[in-house]
Amino acid sequence: MSSPGAMPRIVRDEDLAGVPAARLLDVVTAVTMILALPPAAADRVDALVVAIGQGEERRLTQAIRRWERNPRLRHLLVANGNPAEQTYREITLDYLRGLGLRRTDGVRRQPEPAPNTGLQAGWIADQVRELGIGSLALTVSPYHLPRAYLTVLSELNRRGLRLPVIPAPVAVAPHEPIPETGATAYDLVPGEAKRILDYAAEGWVATPAELRRYLTWLWQTHEALLAG
Repeated sequence: MSSPGAMPRIVRDEDLAGVPAARLLDVVTAVTMILALPPAAADRVDALVVAIGQGEERRLTQAIRRWERNPRLRHLLVANGNPAEQTYREITLDYLRGLGLRRTDGVRRQPEPAPNTGLQAGWIADQVRELGIGSLALTVSPYHLPRAYLTVLSELNRRGLRLPVIPAPVAVAPHEPIPETGATAYDLVPGEAKRILDYAAEGWVATPAELRRYLTWLWQTHEALLAG
């Protein structure tokens, strides 16, 4: 399957003007239900996954902090980013150590560049299968988390892999400028919504029906993980 092409990160309100209300409601519902999953469950999973991008180093620092304080986590997976970004940093162990990493056993880094979320999701799914990961938490910034979550879920579905995926949003103020563009989360949410709408038709993100079925399974099968 081909990967999604480039799309502007910042879109205008009028770019969404022609979208039917029902489709916009699908996005709102997906975002609400994903973010309703308890982030505290991220401390009870097998693997912590970070998808880097946009120069948001905080994604890494907060994930490393959680990893270091919780030896129950068996794997720390760092999905690579897009070298074309001005703020891109190569994810070396020395770089991660500079951000506070001390426990290196169980750390895996995506070796090849991943210019889009689909390529990150493909690598994450590879690691799930290779390492026998039974549950994972996904750490990205809140504005990007729903699309990242839906992309990972779609890739896992495509490979016949079903496991708990817990959202672990980075704690960051929505008015804080994103290093790569200087835009804020408020600026970027419309573009994320448009990507979800456009990519769903191409099979790059889980559809509303797929998300509903997955969340029903997750709550029915893994309530102990979610509720603690």
